[in-house]
Amino acid sequence: MPRPSDTLWDIAVAQVSKKHEEKENEEDLEVRERSVFFLGNKSGGKTTIILRFLDRDEVPKPTLALEYTFGRRAKGHNTPKDIAHFWELGGGTSLSDLAQIPITIDSIRRLSIVLVLDLSKPNDLWTSMEKLLIGTRNHINTTLNELGRKDSINVNDIKQRTWKTLQRNHPDWELIDPFPIPLVIIGSKYDIFQFFSNKAESTISKMRTILNHLAFGTDRSKTVSVEYNKPLFVPAGLDSLSLIGSPPAAEVDLGKINARNPIDLWKKVYERLFPTENTSELKDIRDPAKDPQYAEPEVDTMRTQKDQELEQYKRNASKSWKEMQFDTRR
Repeated sequence: MPRPSDTLWDIAVAQVSKKHEEKENEEDLEVRERSVFFLGNKSGGKTTIILRFLDRDEVPKPTLALEYTFGRRAKGHNTPKDIAHFWELGGGTSLSDLAQIPITIDSIRRLSIVLVLDLSKPNDLWTSMEKLLIGTRNHINTTLNELGRKDSINVNDIKQRTWKTLQRNHPDWELIDPFPIPLVIIGSKYDIFQFFSNKAESTISKMRTILNHLAFGTDRSKTVSVEYNKPLFVPAGLDSLSLIGSPPAAEVDLGKINARNPIDLWKKVYERLFPTENTSELKDIRDPAKDPQYAEPEVDTMRTQKDQELEQYKRNASKSWKEMQFDTRR
């Protein structure tokens, strides 16, 4: 019911929101499909998390590029099953361009990102996090722009949802640039820092709750754990920089650090304590065809010929495409 103070624009926005809610309620009665895209450090435990969530008793294998699997969940007796698509990016930061495969205009409305960071490699942690989040955000923004040209209402709905987890009076409201779609960050290998098994059921239970919410739309947990001597569990919007406080850097004069904001301050202090190592994950991703130990003269000659043919085909296809565009404009 419109309020007397509502403008025509307010009433129009309310009507559009109502239609979206009705549409989503209708979809709830049908098969729902969601996608969860896992990325993070190499050998950081992404595959293990997925297999554990799907109750698959398999030995995890290294993910070479981009792998796909799926899970199903029944909503009730004799009702269609919801489907969750799980994508996993291998290679750490070196293969981030493959993110454009799971991030599409068809999947973006029901897509979530899970970033798995290896706590046993603190020197690579912050750099990997930044590279992967920046690269993924760029793919998402490109996809949203493409979708916006076809369906601007859907894009506005996606953008509005990113703010719904925050209250307007949140102390960090002015500092926050929310990730465009749901994002969960998991610190893996926490068991290395404790004196008991990593099979702790409470941690596994929390992980299941998170993934069930992302994959099947179940209620999200609002439990908060910020005790430093326990695994952290912080749902979006339920913590703040003021509560976290300043970096515990006794040997560093924080006043002499040139930081643009609290997050930048934390980054600079962190990198002083854990300097980024001069290694690149790209060095670990070698092309076997160029490795001398796998040299096969006849095969290599044929491979070179095929590579040249492929490049020629690309050039010809590019010329044809440009000519088509030129003819269309006339």
